[in-house]
Amino acid sequence: MSDESSAPVITASEISQHAHCARSWPLGRVKGDSSAHVREMGGGRAANRAHAHIVLRRRHLQRLAYALLLLAVLVGVRGLDLVARGL
Repeated sequence: MSDESSAPVITASEISQHAHCARSWPLGRVKGDSSAHVREMGGGRAANRAHAHIVLRRRHLQRLAYALLLLAVLVGVRGLDLVARGL
């Protein structure tokens, strides 16, 4: 059985790079040549991090909204129970 943690990881951007130009991927991955678009890629990474932050924040807010909705339903059910009992 092989250790999967030591297996190389190929990213989606590397697959895209290979699809665009089959020679550019080995130049960057195997030979270590850097891209001429390092600045643009840095901007892309920053944009991806900002987007990930927005997505995580939205997910947390959505969970909070569901929890508050559940709380409101429970309070409503309890209120209806008290009204039904005449209290």
